[in-house]
Amino acid sequence: MNRHNSNGVYSPMKTNQNKLMAATALLLLGIAAAQAAQPLTSLQRGVDEVLVKSTAPGLNGGTARLYVRQVSAVKPKEKIPVLFVHGAGTPAEVAFDVPVAGYSWMEYLAEHGFTTYATDMTGYGRSTRPPQMGDRCNLSTEQQQQEFPDVCAATYASALTTMASDWDDIDAVVEFLRKKHKVSKVNLVGWSQGGPRTAGYAALHPDKVSAVVILAPAYNRQAAATEAEAPIAGVALTKQSQQDFLKQWEGQTGCVNQYDPTVAAAVWKDMLESDPVGAKWGTGVRRAPRVPTFGWTPTQVAATRTPIMLVTGLTDGQVNPERVREMYADLGASKKVLIELPCASHNAMWEHGNERLFDASYQWLHATRYQGKTTGKFVLESELAKK
Repeated sequence: MNRHNSNGVYSPMKTNQNKLMAATALLLLGIAAAQAAQPLTSLQRGVDEVLVKSTAPGLNGGTARLYVRQVSAVKPKEKIPVLFVHGAGTPAEVAFDVPVAGYSWMEYLAEHGFTTYATDMTGYGRSTRPPQMGDRCNLSTEQQQQEFPDVCAATYASALTTMASDWDDIDAVVEFLRKKHKVSKVNLVGWSQGGPRTAGYAALHPDKVSAVVILAPAYNRQAAATEAEAPIAGVALTKQSQQDFLKQWEGQTGCVNQYDPTVAAAVWKDMLESDPVGAKWGTGVRRAPRVPTFGWTPTQVAATRTPIMLVTGLTDGQVNPERVREMYADLGASKKVLIELPCASHNAMWEHGNERLFDASYQWLHATRYQGKTTGKFVLESELAKK
């Protein structure tokens, strides 16, 4: 459209100036919008140690040192920190901060403005381990036979940690983060057994938890209600070798090229580095305490009011997707979302297409909404071809 001056005479110079100013304004707006949408690239990592008087049976009232990994933006945009809680075997740093570009869940959230932390429970990774875990005789007979030429009798035949001691560990770290960040609540992200750990903790301490995201929550409607009903007696610890690790993963990949072998190799390398004692057992293993679950029943789930996002990989061979759907149905929270991921296994964060998981978790922790919704079920399709 032509522009005219106050005398009604066309002024091409002024028109060009206006066009230039308009273009400049649009460019600046575009740059600002792009900067707001783009992830932060300047990150920092650190390690904290939280001391807790342990309630884990294997420590008999002693003090546990809990390893806490931090990944954050140098200038975070989000006020509420995120605490990652691992599952029954893989420790937190190994699970959530894989040293391969595009595969660190912690890094993704940190790039989007969160300060993230991951803690190893008592008995895992770089946190204090009960001394009984140093005796390979406390493995099951079957697992001893897989790694050693002979079998020895157990010197300790009971759970070394419990759900109650796990919740106490989480509480110690949550209190540390509340004080450090001067906030009343934190966000929680859990994986597998991290489901009853995080959601169970949120049910016990709703005043300390803002929102929860759980990948593959290990939910069982028939779970024991109390410690007295739980299978506390039994094998003290478990192991996983590289062969165990890869066989289990490969057995639940329903799509072509679902995971990258170089990522699997990086995860396993970190796994052994987190357990120098286990690395010398047999072919090299990752040790973990056996985990008897209790106190996270449909009653507790129905009473939960904390906003929760549940995520299930539809090729998961360890936590049946139907169990996750049951938990979604049982949840009492008014804000709850179920995300289903085709071509994703129990290890979805380490697989191609993990950005679906990462982005969904960011949306939920940022605003307790997914695609603008506070409740609902979503299937996020994959570009991978089924086998």
